[in-house]
Amino acid sequence: MQNVSNRAGTDQNDTDAERAWEAEIDAMLASGALAGTAAQFAQPHGANLLGRMEQLEDWHARRSAHGVWQYARALDGAPHPIASIQDEAGVSARGINFASQDYLSLASHPVVAEAAARALQDAGPHSAGSAVLLGNTKTSLALEKAIGELVQTEHVTLFPTGWGAAFGAITALVQAQDHIVIDQFAHASLRQGASAATTNISINRHLDVAHVRELLAAIRARDAEHAILVVTEGLFSMDSDSPDLATLQASCHEYNATLMVDVAHDLGALGPDGSGCIGIQGMLGKIDLVMGAFSKTFSSNGGFVATKSRAVKRHLQLYAGPHMFSNALSPIQAGVVLQCVEIVRAEEGRLLRADLMRNVQALRKLLSADDLLCMGMPSAIVPVLIGSETVSRLVGKMLFKHSVFVNQVEFPGVPIGASRLRLQLMANHNIQQIKRAAAVIAGAVERATAAIDSGEARMQMRKVG
Repeated sequence: MQNVSNRAGTDQNDTDAERAWEAEIDAMLASGALAGTAAQFAQPHGANLLGRMEQLEDWHARRSAHGVWQYARALDGAPHPIASIQDEAGVSARGINFASQDYLSLASHPVVAEAAARALQDAGPHSAGSAVLLGNTKTSLALEKAIGELVQTEHVTLFPTGWGAAFGAITALVQAQDHIVIDQFAHASLRQGASAATTNISINRHLDVAHVRELLAAIRARDAEHAILVVTEGLFSMDSDSPDLATLQASCHEYNATLMVDVAHDLGALGPDGSGCIGIQGMLGKIDLVMGAFSKTFSSNGGFVATKSRAVKRHLQLYAGPHMFSNALSPIQAGVVLQCVEIVRAEEGRLLRADLMRNVQALRKLLSADDLLCMGMPSAIVPVLIGSETVSRLVGKMLFKHSVFVNQVEFPGVPIGASRLRLQLMANHNIQQIKRAAAVIAGAVERATAAIDSGEARMQMRKVG
């Protein structure tokens, strides 16, 4: 009799939980918390410059009230594989961290911490000037040399951020009469740099090198006088895919154009000796301009542009605004990145990349077995395509509740209707964490999809009724 009673109680609890879940879904749908995209608010109108932002804040408030606002979360401590975070509403959780960019787990490496402490002791916390006005240190000069050796391109200019390196290089080198050919999915720093430099912008279909060649031919047919910059990435961070760099560079040479490759996400984490996709494709020392960021593998803010030309470096020093008019990397940042470069190029770096790739392959295999689409090629980034913003927001909420932290990405990070989960792996994740996370993610996607379908059906029935 007791067993019958317990089972009845369990069934009632399950029924109550399901009703509460349906009510929560209905409330989110009714409030608009799962509707709309940031595109609606990107170009506000009205005479009051500040007041016209209120519509965006109202949309944020609806989403935040239901726990489906994915931005502005904060770490409590270091970006370890198991981390404590807090969302913008102040809700805390501790769990498996696939949301931080620390691909080789160097941010928690004791030797890197020692390098930071040593730099602080030797040179203090502050560069105290622009790189052209005594902001350089002996460590930053050593870092320039080390980056040049890593990418096999001699002349390196450092920037305080990766964004600054991308934007600064394009706006310094490209004049208003020049042309830019840029991949449709290039990073915002590259696209905004292009828009700031010239109106002569041609957008090539993603990874379509034949389309790039067509655009170059068309530009040269009407303009043989002005320069052309072709912009792409070594590894695209939202799709985890890579272009054919040899063919791109050959096409640029054919049409007297210059190729710039952003290696922010692959340098250090992929390729022989950490040489990234350029190294994987046998193009080390053969790319016109190599631009990168330190914030993914090298445990610090900062960026660089590498060139074969001393004259180009000089031009960047004087005309790239984020280099000329921003304080240089701090001694601590330069010391940290320099130490990370040493690890990346050593045997330890090879072992860390092997650990990272073991984790990547395991996660992709588990997610694919549950019929989830892992985009692109194996890298530290595992994008899981969802499509619907409505579904992906609910998945993000469920994952946070179950202590699996991922980046739920939608417009403006990706096109509307192409929302995804961007999982970022580290060398120090372990197989138990990966197995648990994969199961939770698969379950959340399945349940969220079913819940939205059922909720929208109930809403429609109410409207008809």
